[in-house]
Amino acid sequence: MNHWAVFLESAVPSHSHRTTSMRQRLVQGLSTVYRFGPAARASSWAKRLGVPILGIGLFVAMAPLAMGSHRGSEDHHVGSHTATEETVGHSIPGAPFQVFLHGGKGAVEDGSRSQAQANAALKTVVEAFNHMMDHRTDYPRFDEALTKGALQKVIIEPKVVNREGKEFLLLVARTSQKSQVNLLISASALEEHGYLNHPDQLVPVLAREFQWVVSKSDTTLERQTNVLPSDLKQAPIKTNQEIAELSGEEREHLLQNLFRTYLTTTDRHNSLEGQSYYETGTTSLISPAQPDSTTKLYDIRVRAALQAIVREPYFQEHTPKAVRSLLNGKIWNVTFANIPDRDWATRTRVVSKEQSITAGQHEKTIQPAMILINIYRTASLEDPFYAETNGLPMGALPVDKLARVIAREIQDNITEKSMRGHVAQDEISAPQ
Repeated sequence: MNHWAVFLESAVPSHSHRTTSMRQRLVQGLSTVYRFGPAARASSWAKRLGVPILGIGLFVAMAPLAMGSHRGSEDHHVGSHTATEETVGHSIPGAPFQVFLHGGKGAVEDGSRSQAQANAALKTVVEAFNHMMDHRTDYPRFDEALTKGALQKVIIEPKVVNREGKEFLLLVARTSQKSQVNLLISASALEEHGYLNHPDQLVPVLAREFQWVVSKSDTTLERQTNVLPSDLKQAPIKTNQEIAELSGEEREHLLQNLFRTYLTTTDRHNSLEGQSYYETGTTSLISPAQPDSTTKLYDIRVRAALQAIVREPYFQEHTPKAVRSLLNGKIWNVTFANIPDRDWATRTRVVSKEQSITAGQHEKTIQPAMILINIYRTASLEDPFYAETNGLPMGALPVDKLARVIAREIQDNITEKSMRGHVAQDEISAPQ
């Protein structure tokens, strides 16, 4: 196979439930959240998500080509233009990753023109990353990715396409290494968009893509639709005393087991379908490249926030009720939604005592609760988490801040009483 030659320095080669004790249905407002049985869960998730959470991702649109793709891991197959047999790596001073140049079937078909494109692409990308390394604190998501070691390598290819044959400028792809991803860059798309030999123009595009690098590398909670217990008595619900004795890592492992049984994160009413999403830490709205991109992004952020709540010592010390409620069976759903007719940023909904269920080996009586996050709303002065948000909408909060908002909402508002009146009002104002 022919491959691009390169003319940059230091090139090095690399090889490549319901139980019988449940006598009544849950309230209508929660019916779609609390589905039991593998068939119900698989149907609901297949409709909303299409692929497992481990493969979930999102991407930034830039017509006519998408700026990045973050679909399921099986969609990160790159078509015939991608070759993986040989690579040439180039170091970025101070960076834990290298930039690799892949050649494909079309790499030398156009002769010197393809060669010139390859050299220009490599030079542009390397210079862009050199600048970002020199000013890494100016690019918080890039800095976070470096700190976490989330990026394994950057790969420049003649073209980057997914299984469906759709071409992308940037594509975040999973690797066999846990919590690491690759960033694929299309040389032809760089030329088409005018980025070749203009690293200063490429920098902001790369910087924005790193929110996906971080998000995708953090997606370790896989939805498993085939392990839902038919008997809720088998759900791994712990007592408060047992939870207090667990380490942060053990609490996180318990949360993962709950995600695989009854605890769900959803876009209620499919209200974010086709909606724009916030770039983290800003009020900038970005149009999704696909209708479900925004939903997938917030599912990732919310699950990462719940992980932080049960794992980090801060929450055990400051919002212990939130930690307990996530692990002792009280919280059954965290939903992210666009409810424009309601002026609140977060709400807690608890079903009535008459609708309670029995779950866990201790046969605990539970009134399932749902936490709602109104994505496009900002916190009010009266909200206990107001100071945490810095005036940003809920959907723009980074994971650590979102975790504090959710924890504070649970800590202050989780109650064992009926909230049906509020749920009914939400239904009236819910998007159709």
